[in-house]
Amino acid sequence: MTDLYYIEDDPDIAGVVKEYLEQKDFKVTVCGTLEQARQALRIRVPTLVLLDWSMPDGRGDSLCRWIRDRWKELPVIFLTVRGDSCDIVSGFRNGADDYVVKPFALEVLYSRIQALLRRTGNVAKRYLSCGRIVIDVERRTVFCYGGEESGGQILLSAAEYQLLLYLMQNKGKTVTREKILEQVWDVNGNYVNDNTLTVTMKRLRDKLGQPACLKTVRSVGYRMEEGI
Repeated sequence: MTDLYYIEDDPDIAGVVKEYLEQKDFKVTVCGTLEQARQALRIRVPTLVLLDWSMPDGRGDSLCRWIRDRWKELPVIFLTVRGDSCDIVSGFRNGADDYVVKPFALEVLYSRIQALLRRTGNVAKRYLSCGRIVIDVERRTVFCYGGEESGGQILLSAAEYQLLLYLMQNKGKTVTREKILEQVWDVNGNYVNDNTLTVTMKRLRDKLGQPACLKTVRSVGYRMEEGI
């Protein structure tokens, strides 16, 4: 099933498109505002984004820029009103991959989605995110964002990166200190004591700006937790 976010404030249009695409084996999440879309993207990166140009809390190109700052290869298709050539030009300048003009036939929209996915594949698999933190697994890079501003890349040591990666891969689960030591250090034959984890965690938190989504579970271990 292909995970798709549809940013559209007209519930009638959104309902028709959602029903059609779900019959084509898509999982469709509808967001009625740009802020709802940002919140959804912080929790989970989809395979593709359908983005309406005109939204009640701003223009679609602002969200497209926000997406491109974080997930450069995430496919975005603009939906724009017929005759708005300025919208189309601005959309491509801000990183959209394609556009479909309203009103559109559902079959046309589906074919454009399929064509784009054939070119890009499922790029969502390469990204892990929680709160303000994003990992690009393919490039082994970490970014941290705050508010509406673009964040910067965070340079981590090999141990710090592996620790963060393991916690992100188990997001929502409490991972014991023993399991972390086993998976991050012992699996590579690097036998260390418990204090090494404490020191590495402190350095990681400092570099990430003390993220609220990284929780300590007293006397047990740690958990990456969404909704922060």
